[in-house]
Amino acid sequence: MQHRTRPQTKARTAVIIGGGVAGPVAAMALRMAGIEATVYEAHEPGSGSRGGPLSVAPNGRAALGLVGADDILTELATPTRRMVIRSYTGKILAEIPEPPGQAPRLTLPRGQLSAELQRLAAAEGIELVHGKRFVDATDTGRSVIARFDDHTTAEADVLIGCDGIRSAVRAVVDPRAPGPRYTGLVSFGGYVDGTGVPDTAGAQYFMFGRRAFFGYQVEGDECAWFANLPVKGLASGGLEATGYEHWIEALRTAFARDNGPALEILDRVTPEKFIPAHKLEDLPHTPVWSRGRAVLVGDAAHATSPSSGQGASLAAESAIELARCLRDLPIDQAFRAYHRNRRERVERIIAIAARTNQAKAAGPIAARIRDLVLPIIMGRFNTPERTAWQYDYRINWEEVA
Repeated sequence: MQHRTRPQTKARTAVIIGGGVAGPVAAMALRMAGIEATVYEAHEPGSGSRGGPLSVAPNGRAALGLVGADDILTELATPTRRMVIRSYTGKILAEIPEPPGQAPRLTLPRGQLSAELQRLAAAEGIELVHGKRFVDATDTGRSVIARFDDHTTAEADVLIGCDGIRSAVRAVVDPRAPGPRYTGLVSFGGYVDGTGVPDTAGAQYFMFGRRAFFGYQVEGDECAWFANLPVKGLASGGLEATGYEHWIEALRTAFARDNGPALEILDRVTPEKFIPAHKLEDLPHTPVWSRGRAVLVGDAAHATSPSSGQGASLAAESAIELARCLRDLPIDQAFRAYHRNRRERVERIIAIAARTNQAKAAGPIAARIRDLVLPIIMGRFNTPERTAWQYDYRINWEEVA
């Protein structure tokens, strides 16, 4: 991206790249701030999968509430009021109740969350343009011009990259930016009906299996499930070249000797309901979040692995914080304030998730040690007082940035 340094004033318009979580939330928050935004999304509506289960934590619900999204999601999502962690023997290693005084965590399909946020943004008059894949941008000093692969352009005061962990905008902001880090785990998940597994009464269960990690929650006749399978030496293109039959057999083998309902749930998975395998990745440190009139938000700047249960929540928080800063400050100052206000929090959560990933991929000896010490660790460090910094976090929209 060409960059010409000139004095900057407050933003009045924005081009947002990406229609996942961060993009629509940023557009709605910017609208509240008096800034007109247009969202450009590479995929056509309905072209993505329903996706596996995704969690929105209490802090994320508070952020979404600022743009009027929490009530809508409450109608669609399943409340997760507690989490239960078991070993492969069936022994309970820890129980985590919902944070006291907080709205419960919500669980819903990943694709449904994005679709509902897009729908809400459109209902508020925000323009969403689909089928536009971002390729480059030019900073004129007075505006920024985004270019798409169909040779069209879009111009605004600022360019906001909400285009995920493999962000094309990040490559423009900083060509030397690090790429995603593979955690050593391949992820699977989805929704199935009629498993015969009893309703979990608002609880989400996690199992450290002998060879892999499994999670599930049942409401009525519907079961949300996911699995993390350690896979070393994953070759480029290996996931795409490996199909349903291979992976479902690998999962069945991994959980064959574990005491839990994993096999019952996997028996209900069909090729049509099988979400393609994907690598669990994170982005622990992105040195540069902005350049000139372009800035990164959500996974484009600070991707945490799903093990944190905070990815969507952090994306919503960052989108709203950026809008607050752009509301009150000239563009260059707003970007610096946004970066300063968000970096420590998001990188701390990313680091915690990385340690969880190590526990999921533990070998036999490390797994025995984990199962012995985890109850002690959870009892000592997973108290409401110790976790309040995550779940009690609120952005004060009324406060001047």
